[in-house]
Amino acid sequence: MEVSHPPIPTGTERSTAISDPPIEFGLWSLVPALLAVVLAFVTREAVFSLLVACIAGVLIAGDGLLGVPDLLQRAMGDADFVWVLLVEISIGVLVAFLLKSGATGQFTRLMQHRLRSARGVQLFGWLLGMLIFFSDYFSPLLTGPVMRPLTDRARISREKLAYICDSTSAPMCVLVPLSAWAVYIAGLLVGNGPIGDTTAALGVFARSIGLNFYAILAVGMVGLIAAGVLPEFGPMRKAERRAREENLPLAKGATPMMAVELSDIEPAAQITKPRLLVNFALPLATVVCVALGSFLTTGKARILEAFMLAATVSGVALWLQGLAMKEVIAVATQGIKGVTPAVILLGLAFAIKLICKDLHTAEYVIHSAGAWLTPTLLPALAFGVCAFISFSTGTSWGTYAIAIPIFVPLALEFSDGGLTMLVYGTVAAVAGGGVFGDHCSPLSDTTILSSFGAASDHVDHVKTQLPYAATAATGALVLYILLGLW
Repeated sequence: MEVSHPPIPTGTERSTAISDPPIEFGLWSLVPALLAVVLAFVTREAVFSLLVACIAGVLIAGDGLLGVPDLLQRAMGDADFVWVLLVEISIGVLVAFLLKSGATGQFTRLMQHRLRSARGVQLFGWLLGMLIFFSDYFSPLLTGPVMRPLTDRARISREKLAYICDSTSAPMCVLVPLSAWAVYIAGLLVGNGPIGDTTAALGVFARSIGLNFYAILAVGMVGLIAAGVLPEFGPMRKAERRAREENLPLAKGATPMMAVELSDIEPAAQITKPRLLVNFALPLATVVCVALGSFLTTGKARILEAFMLAATVSGVALWLQGLAMKEVIAVATQGIKGVTPAVILLGLAFAIKLICKDLHTAEYVIHSAGAWLTPTLLPALAFGVCAFISFSTGTSWGTYAIAIPIFVPLALEFSDGGLTMLVYGTVAAVAGGGVFGDHCSPLSDTTILSSFGAASDHVDHVKTQLPYAATAATGALVLYILLGLW
């Protein structure tokens, strides 16, 4: 997760992070997150599940039912949530304009002549997702809408598209030393043993990339499955068979994260000859140039500004091609209505993260695992604990802020203060464990945005992706055990 994160602890704050936190709720602190996950799978109603979990959380915290409005107000008044809300609204408006111009249909027909097989379409989506390595938000929000018409025509399920979007977002970002993830993790490493400054910290991060087994396996599995080297398995196999044999991108009864107000927009009758360069290439080039350009020049990708400018460019292009301004505004309104399901889900997901923070869920998990720490088990345990925390809370950066000040000093202590393979492996294990939850937790904003970008049912996306993520996590865990023994 890229925006919702605490400040990098330094000095006294880092020392406080290592000391025993106030653990008041014990096992009860796990209830809200676990309840949300279990109910989502049982009821297939993500909004209901998150709402029940929020109610349980405020009751455990002792705030009573009157604490629910306060929790929702805090969550939806959070600056990070407002930022994501504005990004989603801008995306909805941009997609509505692209559909109204007829550009998406023209692009689909053009690419269909070049990508003649479902395998080619999937590999193209995999490569596109990996190319957008600088933001785990930007990647699924661009890859999904661009690829969706192609995957639908190729009879590829929306669940598969959401998996491709999700598995090339956060897992890819943590493998690139130029990303915001690298800078954030490096900031948390500064001050630990011989890691005296950001330059040294970035060097440690770079050395740990080759040991980030989960992220490597997660990204690699997408390419191998897309190429047909690895067979489909689990619920994804059933979803792909449905899409291929019945031509149903979505399961019967599924609730896509994109409302019909957006997905059912028809091209404007006034635009008889869609101009692909103006209506499709120019808005997308605007998004990429602003986001990537700002990242390369300032170190921060201006994602909101990129999508807002692209939506403006697309809207002006529609107006210049004959649509009345009143109709342009009506199309924009349809786009805003279309993102409502994702906005509701994201708001509740932010509320769950707040209640988990109030209950000290992550701190309880880490301190409960302290008795098991040994040099041999340290990388594997660090990965497992961080994976559990990030899956339960839906945040990777929050997991890093808590876990790095605990696990990295322990690795340095076991290594007599030197930068050894154990230290690099522990850093990689924490980074990969944090990505696991951001990648596949139903509470993660990145997972929700992947469902939104692909217009997939959110619960179906999580159910079909989880066996693949669990396979990569199991492989990573085995490799970390071997690394500890080595």
